[in-house]
Amino acid sequence: MSTHHPRKRFGQHFLTDQHIIDKIVAAIDPHPKQNLIEIGPGLGAITLPVLALCQQLTVIELDRDVIPILQEKCTDIGTLNVIQADVLKMNFDKFGANLRLIGNLPYNISTPLLFHLMKFHAQIQDMHFMLQKEVVDRLVAKPHSKDYGRLSVMMQFYCEMERCFNVPPGAFNPPPKVDSAVVRIIPKKHLPMVNADHLSDIVRLAFGQRRKTLSNALKPLLTKAQIEQCQINPQARAETLSVNDFIKLAQVY
Repeated sequence: MSTHHPRKRFGQHFLTDQHIIDKIVAAIDPHPKQNLIEIGPGLGAITLPVLALCQQLTVIELDRDVIPILQEKCTDIGTLNVIQADVLKMNFDKFGANLRLIGNLPYNISTPLLFHLMKFHAQIQDMHFMLQKEVVDRLVAKPHSKDYGRLSVMMQFYCEMERCFNVPPGAFNPPPKVDSAVVRIIPKKHLPMVNADHLSDIVRLAFGQRRKTLSNALKPLLTKAQIEQCQINPQARAETLSVNDFIKLAQVY
């Protein structure tokens, strides 16, 4: 079988630590007949054990060169449906409902990918992703912490978030320069009545310059009186507001 060298331009770091692989598969808990899709399977570290448990798996892979290696490895394990595509341009509507998304996500696209997936939140059952630890810190962050920001608020608006465990650089080839972590993301079944674009605009402005007070940061969108109408201090800063506070501001807007 041909060997494949990880490619920097695809942000490839292949998972090689069997203990970590086992922990990820246990966290996913795959079963037959589930609508499982793996993003960026690489050389199949997670693909093979998941496919062995669920018998059928769709994978989305950008790197053409790893696909034949992956297909060869999976020949006798189960049915592998390979889509060669850029996941950032993928329309997940075509995969139907109750999607379970998994993957060791390339660090260079993880944040834009999470925002892309939120367009399809209604049909996603859950997601188990390995990400840069710093990104997971931001996903699960609470108000009043340095990690709390736009990503925290927008993702927590759509989903429940749970850090599963951290993963050291030595679990990969080549080892990345950062720690990683596995996160479980479960989209909420019922979202508050608010225009998501309005919410996004307010959150982006509020965190655009973190040191600004809300009344200054949100001046293009909301008056001081409108902020006060939400029982929020216009002199407060963005990182002190809860997700519900931002929802109230978006409802007024």
